[in-house]
Formats: sequence, structure tokens, C-alpha cells
Amino acid sequence: MKIRLISLITLAAFTVGSFAGCGTVPKEHEGAAKGAGYGGAAGALAGAILAGEGSRTKGAVLGALAGALIGGVIGNYTLDKKLTSDETAARYNVQPSSGTMVRLENVVTTPAGVNPGERVEVQTTYALLAPSATEQVGLTESVEIYYGGELVGNPEAMVTHTGGTYTFTIPIILPADAKKGNYRVISTVRTATAKDSRETSFTVR
Repeated sequence: MKIRLISLITLAAFTVGSFAGCGTVPKEHEGAAKGAGYGGAAGALAGAILAGEGSRTKGAVLGALAGALIGGVIGNYTLDKKLTSDETAARYNVQPSSGTMVRLENVVTTPAGVNPGERVEVQTTYALLAPSATEQVGLTESVEIYYGGELVGNPEAMVTHTGGTYTFTIPIILPADAKKGNYRVISTVRTATAKDSRETSFTVR
């Protein structure tokens, strides 16, 4: 798997994007892989530093969220491969002729209710169905966070996978003065020809 990370943070009326870093995870490894973290601070993003460690690639970006969550930190992106290409195809009973498909299976925030200064994780599980077990498919994993209709964070991971079932997780450490209320979270996975989204939320008490 090849992982390339981009962090996009919306500040007021404009969006700031930055290429965060890149790393390569040998495709024979099916365990957890840690990529670069996401973050932005007042429109500026620090570069990620990636270092391989066995079956993992990991790194971190210093920064903060915007708008209602400014002063918070988006932590390290993590990725787990749950099922192989063949196992995933069998679950969905698809044939190679069906082409490339994406199916979001679950999106959750843990915990669903947090206090300012605490940590919440956005976890997305999806199935990638490819024409063959060895074909590499480029796709984008993204999470949009809204508060009061305003986009306050939009981290993205641009990755290349073979078919299979994957779970990616993005942790968020809220600022001590995080605005209270409901935060809408939309998780999307897309390829050049397929796309699927699911929505969840968390509440700052």
C-alpha cells in the first residue's frame, strides 16, 4: 500500500491545503499502518516526518483545527486492513466484471459525547472491490467536520490499495474552549469511478 497524505483546513472564507508527506507500506503487510497526521495552524501546516517501523509507517504533523475547534489537534491517521480482496469479494458476491466499487460499511465517532479538551476518534470501515486481487486502486479517504453549517476541518488521505476491507481512524483532541454543540461528520471514500459516503456526529458537552 502506498499512502500519500493531504490536509485541507477551511479558515473563514478560504481553504488552505498542504501536502503532508508520503510513505510506503509493503503490500504483504495486512496489519495496522500509521500514516502522517493531519493538522493546520492559522492557515499554515507543518510537514510530516515519516519513518518505517516493521509493518507500520507513521508520522505526525503539528497543527490545529479551524473555526469552532481552533486550538485543537488532529492526530495520527491509522489504517488497518480487515479482510483480503478475496474475502471481501465473497462477502459481497461480486464478479470481476463488475469493475471497481466502494462500499462504506460503518462510520462511528468514539465517544459520541465529549467535553472540551478531550479526544474523539472518527473511524470509517469500507470495502474496496477491484477487478482482480492484485490490482492497485487509487482512492481518497476524507472526513468533513461541520459546526453550525461551517466546514471546520477536512483531512484527506490519498492512498493506493488492492481490494479488501479497510478501517481508517482519525483522532481529534479538542481544544479546552471548544464550542459546545453538535458536530456533523461526513466520511467519504472515492476512486476515479466510484464513491460512497456516510454520516455520523459527535457532541461537545
